Amino acid sequence: MIATMSSVVSIRTQAIEAAIASLDSNFFRALCEPARVAVLKRVMQLGRADVTAIAADLPQERSVVSRHLQVLLDARIVRATKVGRQMFYEVDGPAIIARLEGILKHTQGIAAHCCPATSL
Repeated sequence: MIATMSSVVSIRTQAIEAAIASLDSNFFRALCEPARVAVLKRVMQLGRADVTAIAADLPQERSVVSRHLQVLLDARIVRATKVGRQMFYEVDGPAIIARLEGILKHTQGIAAHCCPATSL
């Protein structure tokens, strides 16, 4: 009985650790800054664009927009392609979807163990 209880705790612990690991702090940190979300929205509107085009209708200086783009790039929310001397940015939809699906999968895996539904 003790071995079985230990196995259940071990499986639960592994599932919880996997779920927590899926909650990539860079991803969420990148999305918690309103100015950065505005930059992301602009990239979504424009599609593939350079920093000058992205910054054109934003209140921030181009250098600030560039730093926001770097955070989004590090978080794999946007991807960049260099053409000559210019860097073009676009939303990395497949990477975002894969990340969110991973979070959902891990959360569903532990929900029954740590977050039971309550009835009111």
